[in-house]
Order: sequence, then structure tokens, then C-alpha cells
Amino acid sequence: MALAEGTVLWTPPRGRTEASELARYMRWLAERKDLRFDGYASLHRWSVERLEDFWASLWEFLAIRSSMPYTRVLDERKMPGARWFEGARLNYAEHALRNASARFPAILARSEARPTQEISWAALERSVAAIAASLRAFGVRPGDRVVSYMPNIPETLAAFLATASLGAVWSSCSPDMGSGAVLDRFRQIEPKVLFAVDGYRYGGKAFDRRPVLAEIVAQLPTLERVVFLPYLDPAARLPGAATYASLLESHAPLAFEQVPFDHPLWIVYSSGTTGVPKAIVHGHGGIVIEHLKTLLLHQDLRAGDRFFWMSSTGWIVWNLLASGLLAGCTLVTFDGHPAWPDAGEVWRVIGETRTRHFGCGAALIGGWMKAGVEPARVADLAALDAISVTGSPLSVDAFEWLYNKVKRDWWVAPISGGTDIACGFVAGCPILPVTAGEMQAKCLGVAVEAFDEAGRPRVGEVGELVVTEPMPTMPLAFWNDPDGSRYRESYFETYPGRWRHGDWIRFTDRGTSVIYGRSDTTINRYGIRMGTAEIYRVVEELPEVLDSLVVDCEYLGRKSFLPLFVVLRPGCALDDALKQRIRDRVRAAASARHVPDEVYAVDEVPRTLTGKKMELPVRKLLLGMPVDKVASADAMANPRSLAFFAGLARTLNEA
Repeated sequence: MALAEGTVLWTPPRGRTEASELARYMRWLAERKDLRFDGYASLHRWSVERLEDFWASLWEFLAIRSSMPYTRVLDERKMPGARWFEGARLNYAEHALRNASARFPAILARSEARPTQEISWAALERSVAAIAASLRAFGVRPGDRVVSYMPNIPETLAAFLATASLGAVWSSCSPDMGSGAVLDRFRQIEPKVLFAVDGYRYGGKAFDRRPVLAEIVAQLPTLERVVFLPYLDPAARLPGAATYASLLESHAPLAFEQVPFDHPLWIVYSSGTTGVPKAIVHGHGGIVIEHLKTLLLHQDLRAGDRFFWMSSTGWIVWNLLASGLLAGCTLVTFDGHPAWPDAGEVWRVIGETRTRHFGCGAALIGGWMKAGVEPARVADLAALDAISVTGSPLSVDAFEWLYNKVKRDWWVAPISGGTDIACGFVAGCPILPVTAGEMQAKCLGVAVEAFDEAGRPRVGEVGELVVTEPMPTMPLAFWNDPDGSRYRESYFETYPGRWRHGDWIRFTDRGTSVIYGRSDTTINRYGIRMGTAEIYRVVEELPEVLDSLVVDCEYLGRKSFLPLFVVLRPGCALDDALKQRIRDRVRAAASARHVPDEVYAVDEVPRTLTGKKMELPVRKLLLGMPVDKVASADAMANPRSLAFFAGLARTLNEA
């Protein structure tokens, strides 16, 4: 008999709840602030109703270091435009390295390209100091942009911390991304320095990225320096570039530029659904306080814990992994194929590194289930006691597998948030039970609701995920959006003064929640978000393709399916060779993770009267919604075009 959604799968033992960081915080509130709560629900309610008091208490509880005190917590409870902790001056890297005297490792690094590494805190601090001194010598100053085309390895973390220590702004793309996708991102922000590798190994194969790197460098005219790491081939060189090793020869004491709370720390990117990806700016202070809250109170991490997220450097989760240093965790980094040499590899890494808290995308779990992996038989998982899952909805079956095939007594804590806010809206709670198919709780300080079309909060019904109060990690701005219009249109157009995120969510009367996927057309593929416009740009460059449409048909409990529809030039046929060329083009120029599962030829792409591609109606249609519910013929330029998709939907849903 199938497991029912909401079934209690695990209840934390009393000793565990009392030892949690969240329980310690609640005791601290009682002792220091005379605030007592009868459970998590009342604590959360206070955290959003008394927003300033909550964040001020966290500043003190988390021992935020600031060379200048703040004058007020929040200027106005408005969105957008709220200003947090004005007057404070601090530095992210200073917080990340405040455990530099610890004797346990800072990083345990696994890679297909080289042997396992153990990096001490002292060694990490020395590397950061040397790289920062070299960057300073290159002329890098606060506010300058430093970008990376590097994988998830210790050198990338050190370069990031060095950049942050100077008050310069970091931005990263994974080296498996094609030149077009990278340039769409980096050209916007006009970087001064680029860190890059020669290539990487994945699934036992070597991928030389020097030709792609040369194209990227040639089309970034603002670059003044390239720092080259021969990661794939130790003998590789890049003419005109400084070597990463040469930067480590610098000697200077490590200093931390003290910057305002809202000084830019990094730039991450939206998916590019409606054009070039939006360059989202987050600040030092917001990330420090929000990530410490997330890591300690919602993931129950503390100094010395082994913390491992399976992520590339192009996903916001890599940024959260890096922030594990804020909590004094030992980071476990992994660069390689998660199923090479076999499907049990990641679990062996977890066991061998004695990881306590593991994180991954939900799609990975689906892959392990399909492959018949039994982690408890693959590795010694005695140290593992928690998993965070994000990227897409985690099905009831996946919850059941995690408890039956991994461990009976552990904490399964899915999280749903976004690149946009660099944290979660709903997440784990170490003092609450785990229920099948649901996320445990709203995050502290996050006033999140499910809104209906009239803008009313609902419980027990699927609605738009909306945040009704400001958060410290809401973007400072979009780069090159001087009047803030793109920012406002992205989040505040549907419900003025309220943040609409673009997810379907349902809250239960127990405070748990279920995410049902994207309410817009962003493709969230294996945890990596990319917009449809990025796919169109590369597909429609092929001479045979006149027009195209792509939709992400992932939905709760269903296998991910990404179909691409193409309108071909007269006389061209969609044979296997052309399908392969299309897939190869997407893989090379956009993303290997967004290669379509199937390619279909269509006569025309459905469009509105104003010429917009009708991605969301097609997605709804393919997921089983009736034609008359997804679109009005009067609002379409070519209503007959939906007939093909309706027929395909019947075929897909009967399969």
C-alpha cells in the first residue's frame, strides 16, 4: 500500500531536540530576553510579527562581528527598498575565517582529477591572504568584480574568500557551462579579473575547456587579468595569464575591508526566462546573518561538523556550502560525476569523510532510486544524521526510500528557497517530526504564504508562494537596472508590495508545506535553473530551426521530462541526425543539464496576440489540464497550434 502524504516518518528524540541549536536559541531568548514560546509555531509567529526584535536577537546570539555598530535594525517594513542594519560595517570573509585556529580540517576535497585533499584552517587562511595580496597588487578595489570559471574545489573557495576580504564582488559560473551562457552572465557585470581552469574530469572523461575559455576571455574586454589553474593537465599553460600558484607566493597579513551591511558580496543569476539572465546582487551582512540562521537553526550545524552539498559552482547551493565556514563546519567538496565509477560513489564519499549533514538535488535521489542503490549497503553511514534536499519537489516515494534504504533514524529536511534570496522560505526544523512528502516549517523571520489569485492567504489550497515582509537577503538590486524597474517587475508586479517567487505551494494546518513546482516557465533541471530564452538562443542559431518552444514538465511525483518543439525551415526533416545536433548544441552552448529529453517538429509555436510564446499554457496542457482551461482562443494569434500539444498531452498522460 502506498505511503500517504503527511504520514509521520521520524520524530526527533528528546535528547536530540534539547541539544539542537534551535533549542539553545530558544533557551537564550528566555534567559536573555525573557521571551518564552510553547513551540516552533509561536516562535515563528513572533519572528515575523516582531521582525526587528527577531533579527536584533539573532545579531547578538550569532555574535556578528562589526567594526561599527548599527544604528537601527530596519528603516521601513517595505518591499522593495528595505534597508537593514544601517551603520554597521563588517566583512563576510572575516566571519568565514574566525575559526582559523581550529584543529579540525576546513575542507575535505574529493575530485576525479586528483587525490583526496585535506585543507587545514591555517592553510586556507594563508591561501586567502596570499591571493588577496595578489589581487590588491592587480589593482582590485572594493566594488570591482572578480569572476570564476572554476569547479567545486578548494582553490575556488580560497579565491572567493580573498575577493570578499577586499570588498570586491564575486561571481561564478561552472566550467561545464557553454561560452554563450557564461558571456550572457559575465559581460553584464564587466569583470576585472577572471579565475579559470583548463578543464575538468567528469564520468571518467577529460573535458578540455581551453577553447571555450579563450572565447570567453576574448569577449570580456574589461578583463585586466586572468588567473589560470592547470587543473586537468598540470603542464597546461595559458599565454598572458598569471598562474594560480604564482598568486600563492605573495606574502601579506590578511586584512578584512570593513564594508557597509549592504555592500555587494556576490552576483548570482536568474534563469534568463525573458532574456539575458538577471544579475542578482546580495550583500555581505544579509548573507552572513541569514546563512548563519539557516545553517545553525534550520540545519542544526555547529563547529567541526562535516557538511557536504553535492553542487556545481553555478548553483546557489555552492554559495550556501561555502557559508558552512561561517558556522565553523568542515566542508566536503566533490568535483565529479555522482554516479562514477558507479551509482554508489557519493555515498562512499559520505561514509569516508564521515559527513554529518548531506545535501543534494531531488533529481539525484530519483536517480539512485531508479538505479536500485542501497546506500546502507554501500558505505558506513554511522556519522550521517541529516539530509537537506532542494532543486525540485521531493516525492512521497523518495521520502520512503530515504528511510528504508539509507537510515531509519535520521533527519530528512527538504528546503525550498531560491537563487533570488540565497536562502530558504520553508525548510527543516530540528525539533519537529518529519512527514512524508512535506517540508517541516516556515523559516524563521520569513513571512511566507500561499496566495490565491485575489491575493488572499490560503491554508490547505495550492497557491502562489508569496512573502509579505522584507528579508535581509532580498536582492540589493539587479546589476545594470538603475531605476529598479526590472527588479520590481520580477517580484512585485503581481502583488504590489509583496514578493511573488514563482512557485506553487500548499501549507497544511500543521504548518508543513508541499511545493508543486514553478508557476512560471523557469526550467529547474536537476537543481540548476535556466530560462527558456537561453535555450532558444542556441537552438535557433541552427540554420534548420526557424522557431522553438521548450517547457519543463516536472511536477510533484512525476519523472522530469523536458521536451523541445521546433519549427523547421521548409525542406528540412527532423531526423535522428538533426535531433542529435540540436542536443549537442544545447549541451555545448547552454548547459549539459538542460539537454532536451525529446525533440518534436511542429508547424508553429503557440503565441499570444502580442507575439509572446505561450510556454506556461503549453506546460499546463502537457501536465493534463484541459485546452479550454489553459488558453483563450481570442487571446491567441494562432489558436489552432494548440491541437498538436493537446494530442501529445493525451499520449503522454496515457503512457
